[in-house]
Amino acid sequence: MLRKSFLAVLLFVSAGLLPASAQRWTMDPAGHGIVWRVDGAVPHADHIEMSGQRMACVLRWGVGADSAFRLERSLVFPLLRTVPNNTHASLMFRLATDIPALLAIDGLALQAERVDTVAIDGGIEVRSRWYTGGHNIGAARTAAAGPAIAMTRRIFPSRELPVLCERYVVRNIARRRLTVYVPEFSQRFETDPDKGVEGSYCVRADLAGSGRYSLAPGDSLCFDAVFQAGRAGDGPLMPDVAAEYAARMDFVRRDIDAALVLETPDPVIDRLFRFAKLRAAESIILTRGGYMHAPGGESYYAAIWANDQAEYVNPFFPFLGYDIGNASAFNAFRHFARFMNPGYEPLPSSIIAEGDDVWNGAGDRGDAAMIAYGAARYALARGDRTEAEALWPLVTWCLEYCRRQLTPEGVVASDSDELEGRFPAGRANLCTSSLYYDALLSAAALGRELGAPRSETARYGRQARELAEAVERCFSAEVGGYHTYRYYDGNTLLRSWICMPLIVGLGGRTRTEGTVEALLGPELLTDDGLLTEQGSATFWDRSTLYALRGIYRAGQADRATEFLHNYSERRLLGEHVPYPIEAWPEGSQRHLSAESGLYCRIITEGLFGIRPVGFRSFDLTPSLPESWNRVELRRIRAFGSEFDLRIERTDGGRLRITLSEQGRKPVVFGVREGETQRVTLKNNPV
Repeated sequence: MLRKSFLAVLLFVSAGLLPASAQRWTMDPAGHGIVWRVDGAVPHADHIEMSGQRMACVLRWGVGADSAFRLERSLVFPLLRTVPNNTHASLMFRLATDIPALLAIDGLALQAERVDTVAIDGGIEVRSRWYTGGHNIGAARTAAAGPAIAMTRRIFPSRELPVLCERYVVRNIARRRLTVYVPEFSQRFETDPDKGVEGSYCVRADLAGSGRYSLAPGDSLCFDAVFQAGRAGDGPLMPDVAAEYAARMDFVRRDIDAALVLETPDPVIDRLFRFAKLRAAESIILTRGGYMHAPGGESYYAAIWANDQAEYVNPFFPFLGYDIGNASAFNAFRHFARFMNPGYEPLPSSIIAEGDDVWNGAGDRGDAAMIAYGAARYALARGDRTEAEALWPLVTWCLEYCRRQLTPEGVVASDSDELEGRFPAGRANLCTSSLYYDALLSAAALGRELGAPRSETARYGRQARELAEAVERCFSAEVGGYHTYRYYDGNTLLRSWICMPLIVGLGGRTRTEGTVEALLGPELLTDDGLLTEQGSATFWDRSTLYALRGIYRAGQADRATEFLHNYSERRLLGEHVPYPIEAWPEGSQRHLSAESGLYCRIITEGLFGIRPVGFRSFDLTPSLPESWNRVELRRIRAFGSEFDLRIERTDGGRLRITLSEQGRKPVVFGVREGETQRVTLKNNPV
């Protein structure tokens, strides 16, 4: 019955039924995380995904009406493959092992837990108080339970091991000496050998630090719980949990907090940007096929997709400068390149099972356009000539594939789009042609850097212009009373993906303004973001995140920032935290990691308006809301360099841009609102 109630609360929360203004969480003023101070607003349940290089965990947690903490661990081991060996075939096991219930205080069980705070910052930390009663119920039937211990539990994944770590710190809050018993404990499961590529797997939970401890008032002790899986016959791992926590937080502080630092007048946006960097970067699995960025969500691991990885997150990693992120991006494109063929048959939508198999169950989703778009942008922003030369054949192959898919009307045909038939996409859709257009522009710039024949780069420029005209002819329409785009021929309802022309700079002023109005109108905009289609109840964060970037690109920073703040506040401080999510109702708002990459790109490519045009150069078209006088993005690690950008509002409607490269005198540019400044870096590549 308890499990049913817990899940009922979880579903209620996930459905987003509370008002948009509801804030359960606050930003930790002493750190980088968020904190929920439990003050009677219970019951509450939520879930969060955290990842390391060899495992992931979705924690389903909650605080009940009795103020006690509840936890279920969904453990995912992507390198332990199950049968059949398909997209979803990672070993998964759920454990609700109640560690505090194993303890004894003076021979008594813990009872009446009261949770004080829950905090999230690289892991989840729960602080609570526990009580104990009397020994003899007959003699002490009127005796109330008394305070015994304060407990801090910290839960996080190992960076490199297939292990979920939990550290427990117990402090005596009674007025007398307590004897605390931590038992020897091991829980072990052998999986069905017929359901494992390598036979049986062993899933286990172990305690480290067992013993009998005498604690004076105020004294503390600590012990650890370790959850892991391995091949049958392999010995258990016994990691140093303190060292594992140090490694996890070193990654957070060094690779996340010390890189690509955003400072705006809005601390909510700054904080969610920081969390999004973390979620995008942590979810990378070290597989037999190299580093693979994993969408996650208890479904998608040790595999790559043309949209999630190639299109969404890979172009972001050069800006963060995270070495493993860049390695995973390059590796993803390398895998897709394996499937280039002289007959121009479609590339797979996904490469799964550590690179051993593929998935293309929705046919051609416009995957070649996604890959060309992402690979060309990644190569330019990365600024690594060797990598770019290796990716150039993939980019040109994908562009030629798209050209061969052009309809008589001049737009790109495909079997579906990235929603894979969940909503109609027609014979040719707006998203695929928009991505192809942007890929042509980026390929022309990349080709010039690589010394491609001028005729080739000129051809890409000409094809882009022709495609722009075709997009306007085929997709421009009055839909729902808005001067905007139809998503496909015959489409009569507004779709959130009409934002794509804004992203890539298509459309004249009138149609751009009409599209912004349509995106922000009552037909699509909800408290949780944009509906996929007018009249539906389905939303996907990915189109909301694209739309936010597009509205900035359209020069409507005031409206974009208001939208971004409301969205960020809901995702960071609301009922389901602390990351962008995939979709609702599909997936129960799981924390797919590539969506966090899309959030970060709202800032880099929307607010700051950075568009790569060379290995050492980019166009900058900042879009600053009227209420903001200054924004700064520090320690940008793209274009083979590290630099800061500061944008300030000056008199007369102008913006002052300050570029600071390490060891060089800052360079200052002045632009008007909506103008573009070409920036060329001077330092030698690092």
